[in-house]
Amino acid sequence: MIYLWLNWVDFRVIVDRGHGVMDKLTVFLAKAIRTMDIGRPIATAVAVSEGKIVSVGDLESMKPWLDRYDHEVNDSFSDKVIMPGFIDPHTHLRLSGTYMGLQYLGPIDSTDPKGHPVKGLADRDAVLKRIKELTSQSDKPVVAWGYDPGSQLGHLDRDMLDQVSSDVPIWVLAYAPHIVYANTPMIERIGVDEDTRLHGLGRYSDGRLNGWFVESAAVGAASKPVREEVYGAGFGLDALKLQGQVAVNSGVTATADMIYGVDSFEREWDDHAQAIDQSLLPMRVFLVPFESALRRNFGEHFLDFYAEMKAKATDRLAVHGVKYVNDGSYPAMTLKLNFPGYLDGEEGLTGDVGWDEMVDRMLPFWENGIQIHSHANGDETVDMTLDTLNALQNRAPRFDHRFTIEHYCISTPAQARRLAALGGLASVNPYFVHYRSDIHSDHGFGPDRTEATARLGSLVDAGAKFALHSDYNLVVAPMHPLTAAWIAVNRLGADEQTVLSPGERISVDQAMRAITIDAAFVLNQDHRLGSIEAGKCADFSILDEDPYLVDATDIRNIGVQGTVLAGEIYSADPA
Repeated sequence: MIYLWLNWVDFRVIVDRGHGVMDKLTVFLAKAIRTMDIGRPIATAVAVSEGKIVSVGDLESMKPWLDRYDHEVNDSFSDKVIMPGFIDPHTHLRLSGTYMGLQYLGPIDSTDPKGHPVKGLADRDAVLKRIKELTSQSDKPVVAWGYDPGSQLGHLDRDMLDQVSSDVPIWVLAYAPHIVYANTPMIERIGVDEDTRLHGLGRYSDGRLNGWFVESAAVGAASKPVREEVYGAGFGLDALKLQGQVAVNSGVTATADMIYGVDSFEREWDDHAQAIDQSLLPMRVFLVPFESALRRNFGEHFLDFYAEMKAKATDRLAVHGVKYVNDGSYPAMTLKLNFPGYLDGEEGLTGDVGWDEMVDRMLPFWENGIQIHSHANGDETVDMTLDTLNALQNRAPRFDHRFTIEHYCISTPAQARRLAALGGLASVNPYFVHYRSDIHSDHGFGPDRTEATARLGSLVDAGAKFALHSDYNLVVAPMHPLTAAWIAVNRLGADEQTVLSPGERISVDQAMRAITIDAAFVLNQDHRLGSIEAGKCADFSILDEDPYLVDATDIRNIGVQGTVLAGEIYSADPA
């Protein structure tokens, strides 16, 4: 007995030396804490030290800790509700902040890089009038962003832009940056003609170039003559400055940038690292490499570079997974659809990796345990993606692969069941249900598909895990997880009355999970993020009211007071 006791004491000494003595505890009190821990769902106090959670419960339950450690009680949230920090698992903060520095032609009000308001433009005629004003002010190229063919009543094309100016080069990037529109002088600068063979190069029915450059290969070619205007010196850090406060105002403490490397792997990493170090970006950021950029930049050594980037990870910044873009955009109406297709016979476009190559292109990442994120907006692309996942499983069976379909906008219940059967996940953009269903019912996809956009109820029924994301700011929608949850629960159209596909509504709890613990699961971070549990990161959203107790139609209106990241408080901008 003495022998056993001595060994136990020795073991305890080793363990205590390994963890050391904690710093002073801070105990945050709240009216309620929704932990998203199913075993201990409600609390009123959370103790934090060294950026992590020590204990959750109330002052009485955590007394064993408080008796042993110096501590302070922070009651500044005593009349608020604390939730795990919201996670938006699919954004483009640096890239979208960059585009916000260009001439703006979008349909909704926006801001310029100095924070000054910029009014939206109602329709295509207003956009063409604005471009004409810009060409009359200078003979320099017009480089603009934000055009939305759905809400602004149709695409632009070469002939329209030539009527505005046949001398000044015009370059317009769609709000969802899957299309560049150009006039003849800009087409000549880009260096393409009728004999050019380039995936995504648009043409009129007679074969003449129509000024469209669609998807990554064509958009990349079209961007070369304007790189200095778009990607000017210092643009990346400035872009991230614009987004840090947006995240705090929305309660977001973690995100994944889903197209890392589109400009420069090194510059993008350095910009994020600087923004985080300078407290300009109070978030955890996961950079998801664009697969085509990896191969283009590093050839057969792309996995070696990936390993180098993974080794640079910090507590706040890390490389994660890999991203494929396999069709176009929902708002730009370039995604791929099964029968009956588009209202007006369009066909959409695939990404720059051929679908017949997809299994071989994904296999190296699959075999090396790197999580795959596959952009698929249309149901035809969802079918291809599921076929690819099935083929990967047949080649090299894996458990817990967390293969994720990104966007998952137009789908069927059968696809949800197949996704679950294959062990896949979905990261879904629900915003289109509210913001765009009325637009695309008559422009693009027809009433059946637009009403059933973002089939979350089908995913619940199939038993497939999913997250909600915004794709901010590359679609005409906010980064505001409470709005995403509100849409998922209510599915109200733009008229604020019509319920769209009522069977696809989900519960409040399912929606809140999809912006916290299930979003963390999609990013393979649920071991440290997404719930308020001892040992996890002390990342919280501070809310005025409890989403579980307010009327479901009021969830989006709950005030966000700010965030706590690693125990540090960041206040929302009252403006």
